[in-house]
Amino acid sequence: MKLKREGGLTLSFCATCALANTDLPLVTFGSSDPTYHKFVELNDPVMGGQSTGTWSVSMENGYGIFDGDVVNVPALKAPGFIKAAADGTFADASSKLAGSLVLRVRSTTPGYKGFRVAIASGTVAPSYACAGGGSIPFSRSCFKAKFGVAAGSDFSEVSIPFTAFSDMWSPATGEHTKECSKDSSACLTAKSLKGIKRLEIWAEGVAGKVHLEIASVAARSSEVHLLTEASTRPPAEYDNCQGAVQTDLRYNISTRFATYFPQESMAEAVCCDDRMKSLAETQFLYEAPDIALFSKLDTKTGITSFYDSVCGLEVFRAPVNRSLADFQADTQEHGWPSFRTAEVITENIVTNKTSGFVISKCGTHLGSYLPDARGSRWCIDLSCISGNPAKFA
Repeated sequence: MKLKREGGLTLSFCATCALANTDLPLVTFGSSDPTYHKFVELNDPVMGGQSTGTWSVSMENGYGIFDGDVVNVPALKAPGFIKAAADGTFADASSKLAGSLVLRVRSTTPGYKGFRVAIASGTVAPSYACAGGGSIPFSRSCFKAKFGVAAGSDFSEVSIPFTAFSDMWSPATGEHTKECSKDSSACLTAKSLKGIKRLEIWAEGVAGKVHLEIASVAARSSEVHLLTEASTRPPAEYDNCQGAVQTDLRYNISTRFATYFPQESMAEAVCCDDRMKSLAETQFLYEAPDIALFSKLDTKTGITSFYDSVCGLEVFRAPVNRSLADFQADTQEHGWPSFRTAEVITENIVTNKTSGFVISKCGTHLGSYLPDARGSRWCIDLSCISGNPAKFA
């Protein structure tokens, strides 16, 4: 479950998807494709490290192969990196700014936590910018974001919101030093996406074996899919819920389809589909103009109850023992509703502090247990706690 919350990004997966009609291809690997770009493998031995990697292309099958081993840099006593980089002229993606970068990938090392992608634009020296991450003079405009890969032998889709990228990151670890959500100067812009000059795939900051196959990279517009008909529950072998998700969820959540399994609503996918257990709803979903969670909380009592989206059990109540501003700040910091110990309805919640999985008493997957410096914290998908209360006879 922790994969979905790390690095402040949201991962959306779609099993065996091809490029959607609205996608703008940036990179493909057919030998005659106009979007074919030559990638070159680079790694940290030039800085005294010992990480090694290779890049190759299966022209017959149309995908790139990124393979290697990230090990510690002796001088830093920390993991190094390997990366594959392509320079050139890429399609104008400025119209997709409100959307995401979409990778079609598969991996024999899906548990690896150091995958990243970088986009360089607006700099006369892309390779220099992507070495400095804004930490040295004139090294802005190389925007980096984390991503994860689903387990499985089929290619799956990873959708990384452009808002998850930042051009302020540490060249030692790859971690952001400033988030786009906190400092707009670190964000991608339409101008940036209009003039992409370099694209990089990284394995960085986490030691381990790496194998990643990449079928395509594209830019996708943001689309809100209205739930105009009943959604389909996950296949029985993957369905963890005791019943169907309520059709009239609070906060307008019922208007959202999943991008991972489009026949399912977002709530069906995130809360019930076992294939989604380590993933999440869109980060900052609660801020969408038509959802606007914090404008819809209980102003009469000052405390809002949140209910399981399937069975209607009360699972959280907030704010408790803190102010609304504190609850909102905690949620804003992490990108998902974040609850503290006093706000958990303990008799209706099962928290596995080893795996981090949080489920309700009636079996609905709710989110993750991710303690921080301030103590215990429940990082929860709004999709799974927007139910209406159950009516008991």
